[in-house]
Amino acid sequence: QVQLVESGGGLVQAGGSLRLSCAASRSLRSIDTMGWYREAPGKQREFVAISISGGIATYAGSVKGRFTMSRDNAGNTMYLQMNSLKPEDTAVYYCYAYSESVLAWGQGTQVAVSS
Repeated sequence: QVQLVESGGGLVQAGGSLRLSCAASRSLRSIDTMGWYREAPGKQREFVAISISGGIATYAGSVKGRFTMSRDNAGNTMYLQMNSLKPEDTAVYYCYAYSESVLAWGQGTQVAVSS
């Protein structure tokens, strides 16, 4: 099973940017589907972005146009570039990978956006 480790979270003012990284324990070429979810305090985990077979990413409506997901398919890292951040983006962000019928999650990284 692939292991995932997120990094890059932190505290930022509204309108600012952050880039999250998700490092996998093996090459992304061997992973079919990867993406991001987030979980805000008191809320259910919600979909943020997904990329299937390294194709064009699909985004939740709440982040579309502000967030960009990318994959280094030659290596083992996936990124989530987050621009124009809003206080409602405050959450723990989790990356995930689905391959060979196994779903793996990272441990999460905290993002806090102040108004």
